[in-house]
Amino acid sequence: MKSIADIKYIRRMNLSSFDLNLLRVLDALLREQSTVKAGERIGLSQPAISASLGRLRNFLGDPLFVRQGQHIVPTQYARNLELPLRRILDELSALLAGPGSFNPAEAEQSFKIAGSDFFAEMLMPALANAISGLAPKILIQLVDLVPDDYVGTLEKHGIDLALVPKVDFPSWIDYLPAFRSTFVTIARAGHPRLERAKVSPGDVIPIDLFCDLGHVVFSPEGKLKAMGDAALARMGRERRVAMTMPVFGGVCSAVAGSDLVALVPEQLARKVASRLGLAIYSPPMPIDPALICIVWHKRNTTDPTHRWLREIVLKLLSQLSAGEAGSSAHKPRRSEWRASVVPCR
Repeated sequence: MKSIADIKYIRRMNLSSFDLNLLRVLDALLREQSTVKAGERIGLSQPAISASLGRLRNFLGDPLFVRQGQHIVPTQYARNLELPLRRILDELSALLAGPGSFNPAEAEQSFKIAGSDFFAEMLMPALANAISGLAPKILIQLVDLVPDDYVGTLEKHGIDLALVPKVDFPSWIDYLPAFRSTFVTIARAGHPRLERAKVSPGDVIPIDLFCDLGHVVFSPEGKLKAMGDAALARMGRERRVAMTMPVFGGVCSAVAGSDLVALVPEQLARKVASRLGLAIYSPPMPIDPALICIVWHKRNTTDPTHRWLREIVLKLLSQLSAGEAGSSAHKPRRSEWRASVVPCR
């Protein structure tokens, strides 16, 4: 993470003559791109915002914003300041806030969690049960990951937690491993080609048949290859992709209503198979289980409200470990949550 000394405009400042409140004004202008809305954001009048912008321009030697229609848009110099400035202000807020405390029973707050619709099925119902008992005034929002920029959502889109496979995370990310996800093949019950080949649910699908069947691929970006294709490539084989879907729900529905098949996380397959009339098979190639992590910006690591949410999400997701897929794992009652999750201090 960059420090104040690393940023060009801070290095040039004579802090003895610079009003640090101007940084709040600049941040508000970058967020809102309107002097009126920026003033509303930080509790200043529009004339006060305009006067502060004039002082910033004089001090930094750049126009910072130019008018475009009804809005003002940042110059490239101002755009370069946006994320470093936000990090600085977040760090200062955390520094000045102190350790604080968090009482979930009284909290009126919202949290945004970014993840695929896998978590709509496998996390959110249990999380709703836990939150409604512990913190009835708290709002939880599950939002889509930004394609090709899963980790960047934490920096740019106000996301509190992201639920993503383990990769080499940047230095400003903290994370906790939550569970491992194995993969299975799903097909509609009574799939004609599988029945003719005498492949029963639970069996390994022969690789020639597996590659020849039409596949539905989960890909928010519309990519034609995923983890299963890398595993096949190591065996010198390739499957036939017939469709891609941005959500797992669409993948499972497409399979249930056709002769297509798909590779999906085992936990999800066992949760929806009976409801959708799906049969579950083993793929013919070894696929390394995906390690799913809870990731967040380091600026939130010591925040008590954030830590409280992380602990609940981790406890729920840890029940999805490979050995528990499809089992009748014990679902914590609200009274048990109250006993095991206490207000953070």
